[in-house]
Amino acid sequence: MRRTLQRTSGRIPSSYDANLPVPEHLTHELFQRIEKLPDCPKVRYLKEQVKSKFVSSDTDPASVRRQRAINKWLAVERDNEATNVRLLMLNGDYNILPRVTWDRFLTVCRDVVCDVIGEVPPEDTLIGAFSGGASTSRSRASSHPAGKYLGQADITPAALDWFELSLESIPAWASFKDDVSINVVPGNVLFTVPKNTEIDRVAAKEPDLNMFLQKGVGDSFRRSLKRRGIDLNDQSKNRELARLGSLSGSLATLDLSSASDSVSCSLVELLLPPLWFSLLNSLRSPVTMIDGEEHSNEMFSSMGNGFTFELESLLFYSIARSCAYLTGTSGVISVYGDDIIVPHTLAEDLMWVLSVLGFSVNPEKSFWTGSFRESCGGHYDSGYDITPFYVRKPLSRLTDVIHVANAIRRWSIVGGIGVLDPTMLPIWEWLKGFVPEQLWGGHELESITQLVVPCEPRRRLIAKTRTRQVEARGGYLHWLNTTWARGSASDHIVTSELTHVGTQYRMRPARKSSCHSITPFHIEV
Repeated sequence: MRRTLQRTSGRIPSSYDANLPVPEHLTHELFQRIEKLPDCPKVRYLKEQVKSKFVSSDTDPASVRRQRAINKWLAVERDNEATNVRLLMLNGDYNILPRVTWDRFLTVCRDVVCDVIGEVPPEDTLIGAFSGGASTSRSRASSHPAGKYLGQADITPAALDWFELSLESIPAWASFKDDVSINVVPGNVLFTVPKNTEIDRVAAKEPDLNMFLQKGVGDSFRRSLKRRGIDLNDQSKNRELARLGSLSGSLATLDLSSASDSVSCSLVELLLPPLWFSLLNSLRSPVTMIDGEEHSNEMFSSMGNGFTFELESLLFYSIARSCAYLTGTSGVISVYGDDIIVPHTLAEDLMWVLSVLGFSVNPEKSFWTGSFRESCGGHYDSGYDITPFYVRKPLSRLTDVIHVANAIRRWSIVGGIGVLDPTMLPIWEWLKGFVPEQLWGGHELESITQLVVPCEPRRRLIAKTRTRQVEARGGYLHWLNTTWARGSASDHIVTSELTHVGTQYRMRPARKSSCHSITPFHIEV
């Protein structure tokens, strides 16, 4: 017999199964209660948005959403093909802006790019990192970073020489080179993830060693951009600028459709210094496998590539900065991926330039007039934060209930003092009744393991884990690689191209060490 979570405030055992199903009507009733909330601008916007990313068995099936995403991706590729031809054939005297020729624009934009990243890649650019994501040779379940240093590793032909060069700066890994079984592949593999009720989002699993090197380039760009005030580790700046823009109207927030997939090969070649372009072009995947069929990429890199986000940020910053300079526009310019903020007087000129370069501005998410602005997940109207929360799937277990209840608290807090908006309080109280009292307390509004309540924390859910075996040598190499750039005495060790720590020790026969992956939850005693 299936047990169903009931409204309760009683004691629960430490072995409580957080994955027990909640009442099936809960999601439907939640939406009904939200629809009945008293009207005001913030509530109206919530009602419009709360179900916009909802996916369930009642929405379009996964196969339909996936095929729509692939069709859209291929349509963008056809546009990229046209862009590649157009940019290479564009006459140097073409006026891309009033009294600004194409040649002049390219010169200024190249200068901005070069000012940010320099003409030559730094020596540590090839020292990358592995992530925990899936690759062409490993599924998500077997993709712990420590496990990717040894064993089978995929790479594209053009990246092979760069990998060999990178090992000169990573002597510990070089000493285990014979334990790496390199497999040459043509490129990456397409997959999709849920995006909203109608369509998935396309990404790609990159070859293992390409990803390692790509991450090195991405980190180098990230450091360079930060020196120019563009911090890709912090979205709060863009959110605050969006708030100020909604208050004064002086700033525009622009968002692009399929931005990373619309960065064409020709644009990157035109704007990046030759040595940088040669490096990035060798590390990208020239081919994407789509259900076993090869597709030659017109885009430079896709989501999943280790430098795509940083590259698009660099390009959009340089393009916006160049447009401001060439039009004599002063004011703030900030980018975070394809979230672009510029003076509102520059918006239309910039949108035109972006269209020439092959990009499409998303009219539903771009704002340069009126009192509304949106950037990096922050939504503001006349300076007032109206950022909605989203219910992305049916509430089917306890962690879903905690997540939504905490999201409601975050959305409805008044004045930053922790007091819930009285109009939302009944919904929150209703959901609270489904969470056992032992899980009340805590302070993390992003949590799915503890309901934030104005009382001292009691217990929380912690993830049960299953052991996954990874060679000890892989863990050792991963540790060396993630600590090589530490600079303070408290960091204990610095391993760089000048340090041969990895070759000074005799390694014992391969031993198994443990790492973990998340499975069901239990109560922390």
